[in-house]
Amino acid sequence: MTDRAAEVREAVAEAHRAQWALVLSATVRLARDLDLAEECVQEAYAQALAAWARDGIPDNPAAWLVTTAKRRALDAIRREQVFRAKLPQLLVPDEAGAPDAAGGHPPAPDFIDDPADYIPDDRLRLVFTCCHPALARDAQVALTLRLVCGVGTGDIAQASLVSEATMAARVTRAKKKITAARIPFRVPQGRDLPERLDAVLSVIHLLYTTGHTAPSGDQLLRADLADRALHLSRMLHALMPDEPEVSGLLALLLLTDARRATRTDAQGRLLRLAEQDRTRWDRTAITEGRNLILRGMRLGRPGRYLLQAAIAALHADAPRYEDTDWPQIVSLYDRLRQVWPSPVVALNRAVALAMAAGPGTGLREVEALESDPRLAGYHYLPAIKADLLHRLGRHAEAATAYRAALDLTDNAAERKYLAGRLREVTGP
Repeated sequence: MTDRAAEVREAVAEAHRAQWALVLSATVRLARDLDLAEECVQEAYAQALAAWARDGIPDNPAAWLVTTAKRRALDAIRREQVFRAKLPQLLVPDEAGAPDAAGGHPPAPDFIDDPADYIPDDRLRLVFTCCHPALARDAQVALTLRLVCGVGTGDIAQASLVSEATMAARVTRAKKKITAARIPFRVPQGRDLPERLDAVLSVIHLLYTTGHTAPSGDQLLRADLADRALHLSRMLHALMPDEPEVSGLLALLLLTDARRATRTDAQGRLLRLAEQDRTRWDRTAITEGRNLILRGMRLGRPGRYLLQAAIAALHADAPRYEDTDWPQIVSLYDRLRQVWPSPVVALNRAVALAMAAGPGTGLREVEALESDPRLAGYHYLPAIKADLLHRLGRHAEAATAYRAALDLTDNAAERKYLAGRLREVTGP
């Protein structure tokens, strides 16, 4: 492969990682059809490989891709209109009263070839479209992550603890439902926002989680997804600044992301919270997150995101790992379980309880969760169990649990970390 070809392939790949959501959102707004828009965007990326190799990489790849995808969508719309116009002529002679040229459909929208038209708010518009109450909650989350955020079906399946085939079928059904129900591609009016808000918050949170620790791949972090989630959260907060949970979500993401630079060392090795250099944490983000928590608490009763943000703030406020207020964190997890009775919350609480009351106490909580089928493929459960067994000196059992976690883990950085921990309890 020549250097030019490699440069083009990397530019297209980077545009796919960073701009897929923006390109698709702008194309959907024109096409009004998810399948058509997705097909046109895929064709635009494929065309970019040849066009950029021939003409050079454009100064604004996103604008080039949106322009190309929209032109393909317009061509498809016009072909459909011509077909509808010609179809009556194939069946009956041309006469007065025949259908109009658009076959009863409105004319194609004017094509706008202006980069200013590709405003980032298109992505939030598409998030609200995918989170329409006509769709089931799991379909809302799956469709948004796939279309708006460009997350692979396999990664969505892992994050949702279901098979890839199940997730693919879920996405397909959701797209068909949107078409059949004629769900409009717009941000709903103010009175319609509350019924969609919880789903939108869930989607943005899961998007950030998928970027914060990638389910698969060589890198621990997918910065493009994490940044996209932060951007969507900020836009949502600007749209609904008086919603406590909107403030809570943005605070949670800021406080979690403040540790981004310290989660791995120079060689890419995963660093536990106790090993991270807290002087390198982003204090500006931490301060903003803390202020958002205070604002959210004043606005109303704290929900799942405000409580998670409060837990993250306690971690951020501790000058050393040893200074963490674990009893207070356990107390917050108790409140969180009341508003969000999730097995993952119970598992995280067990970790905090182990720090507050000892590894034996935490281990009993973890073992009680092993019978929950929702955690059957969740690799953090055996990983946490292994760590607690390790701390108790039960090395043979810890090794078994580390091996179980490795079997469930696809991220290379996490696998390397777990393999290192396994060596600690088994020897070289």
